[in-house]
Amino acid sequence: MTDLKTLIKNLHPLETKVLLHYGLKDELTSARLQSELGYKEGHANQAFSWLAGKQLLAETSRTPHMYFELTEYGRKILAEGFVEERIVEYLKANGPKLLPEIASGLGIENKDVGSAFGGLSKDKVLVMNSEKKAEYTGNALPERFTVAKSLIEKASKAENAQLESSNLSEKEMEVMSGLTKKRGISETPFKTIERETVAYHLTEAFKKVYEALKSAGITGNEIGEITPQLLASGDWKKGTFRGYNISIPPARIIPGRTNPYVQFLESVKDKLCSLGFQEFDGPLVETEFWNGDALFMPQFHAARDIHDVYRLKYPTHAKSIEEPYLSNVAAVHKNGGNTGSRGWNYEFDNEFTRRLIMRSQGTVLSAHQLHKAEIPGKYFGIARCFRYDKVDATHLSDFYQTEGIILGNDVNLRTLLGMLKMFAVEIAGATEVKYVPGYFPFTEPSIEVHIKHPKLGWFELGGSGIFRPEVTKAMGIDVPVLAWGIGIDRMALMALGLNDLRELFCEDIEQVRLRKAKF
Repeated sequence: MTDLKTLIKNLHPLETKVLLHYGLKDELTSARLQSELGYKEGHANQAFSWLAGKQLLAETSRTPHMYFELTEYGRKILAEGFVEERIVEYLKANGPKLLPEIASGLGIENKDVGSAFGGLSKDKVLVMNSEKKAEYTGNALPERFTVAKSLIEKASKAENAQLESSNLSEKEMEVMSGLTKKRGISETPFKTIERETVAYHLTEAFKKVYEALKSAGITGNEIGEITPQLLASGDWKKGTFRGYNISIPPARIIPGRTNPYVQFLESVKDKLCSLGFQEFDGPLVETEFWNGDALFMPQFHAARDIHDVYRLKYPTHAKSIEEPYLSNVAAVHKNGGNTGSRGWNYEFDNEFTRRLIMRSQGTVLSAHQLHKAEIPGKYFGIARCFRYDKVDATHLSDFYQTEGIILGNDVNLRTLLGMLKMFAVEIAGATEVKYVPGYFPFTEPSIEVHIKHPKLGWFELGGSGIFRPEVTKAMGIDVPVLAWGIGIDRMALMALGLNDLRELFCEDIEQVRLRKAKF
């Protein structure tokens, strides 16, 4: 009995009214509840779902129904007539015409005229004469057009502009098959809607619940919410209130929050901006010139291999490269230009340098910025890069780098080491850091910074160095320029306490919610 009391106490008014208004012999449908209880369709279905879950209701049958609903295109036909009818009337009045002339005369698209002509020629209503003009044969339009017009007129007067398939004759159904579609973008006079009528009946268990509701005086009209209107009118004093089960767990509240990786990226931006850096950016699609040539990477360098970069299929090349930078860089590659270098001693390929690729390194942003930079100046960017690579815990083929340069007469290697330490310790949160000599065609000296992950061990965080004169002088810069390209994904790996780069782009929303940033 205690369970029964708890049950009736927690019944929703939608359920209560159904239990009090119907008996075991009644067949219940959504339409009936809408008509007799004033429910909306969604309320009726919700009541059925709840009662069935409590074994107070059982499904007895499902009856499929098909409806044909008049579309806007169908209403247009009702007002203007079928294209075929209009073409026939036009040719009757004006004689044989070319198809484009018909389209122009009636204000119909060429494709619709062509389609209509094709059908009418099969019906022997129109023919193409020796002058390639459409000509009316004198034959009447097929009966299907009369039936179709009748169906459209009937639907326009029907409730909800719908016709039910069971109310149509065999001939009407045959014609309707060519006038409707279930889905798609094709213009048709009707669209097909399929529905089911589900019927239910109350189960034997309903009897005890019904008696308990009557005994408790529950009507389904109990007040469930205090509104300003109830307070203002005083009607709350006259009614009875629904009981509440305080043992029911509350609904889960899921507040919106920033994705942890996005939050980390923003924190890196905030950190660098607070140090006086200006942010720069650039396109994902770059030329070989800015991606490599401007960085003193020889055009025959191993990193230029097609397996290291993604090339564009179309268009394959940029129209031009900015001057005087193209000429300056070409001279540097050929013989060193005005840098005091001997260059790479080969003939610079002006066709190759225009080739379009997906940006493969963030340093391309620094190359773009050099000729625009202020001296002294500090710049950074967060660049999405693409490089053919085997994907594993510390490598991705689509990754981010934080790229930056510092220009000035007073900057030196110690300044660069300080920046690298900030990235490794303050941003990534590493406790063990080491600096390793490296090689990059565009910096000298070159330094790699490595950090130790608690599970993955030592890995490279990024590369850095001081730009060579071959890079800076070609862009009109004659002061030292510090440069770095740090794998921001790898910094996040450490900062967010992850063990695999792929977790940064996890599709499990629960894991993303649980992830906590340590910065």
